Amino acid sequence: MRRRLGLALALAGLSAVVPAVHAAKRPPVQIIPEHQRLCTLKTATGLGYKILRAANGASPTRNDFVVVHYIGYFARTGRIFDQNEQAIFPVDGVIPGFSEGLTMMQKGSIYRFCIPARLGYGGKEAGPVPPNSNLIFQVELLDFKTKAEVEAIRKAQQAKPPK
Repeated sequence: MRRRLGLALALAGLSAVVPAVHAAKRPPVQIIPEHQRLCTLKTATGLGYKILRAANGASPTRNDFVVVHYIGYFARTGRIFDQNEQAIFPVDGVIPGFSEGLTMMQKGSIYRFCIPARLGYGGKEAGPVPPNSNLIFQVELLDFKTKAEVEAIRKAQQAKPPK
């Protein structure tokens, strides 16, 4: 689902702005119950969503970088295929349904996205995700930064003398 940009963003200095919290790793839950695979609202594109914790404030744009906790699972079976804590990536660097959903969130909110295959990977296989899979992601938006802010952080990091 996500592009591996953690190293690139760490080099960009974004990780210095969003301090890492070293939470104890939880054992992965293998199957998400059916009641946690439902979305009550839909966008015009067909993205399903449910607001699990609302927040106020600005939302990231497709040009921003986000810091999120997420868990991804299959709509039909509830089997987890991906999860990450404090994942950092560009909003436009993920599948279309996930990207669209991120732009609806505010810092501190938690959403569930029900992503139809056409807004996910479509007919392509992607790692553990078979072609034409409907996906669900539960996402907590921890923070976001604009490209300009990331560039400023990168420049500041490059200007620091080596230790």
